[in-house]
Amino acid sequence: MKTNLTCPCGARIHGEDEDDLVRLTQEHLAAKHPDHEYSRDEILFIAY
Repeated sequence: MKTNLTCPCGARIHGEDEDDLVRLTQEHLAAKHPDHEYSRDEILFIAY
């Protein structure tokens, strides 16, 4: 299960599980990078 992601901007995102990680990453994107949208699969592809 992937629960961590480092955004190219340097922000580190940690979720309790993959669903939480995807939610937190999408919230980060909406707040800090509103011109970027990624699907669940794309987020999990770059997560670790």
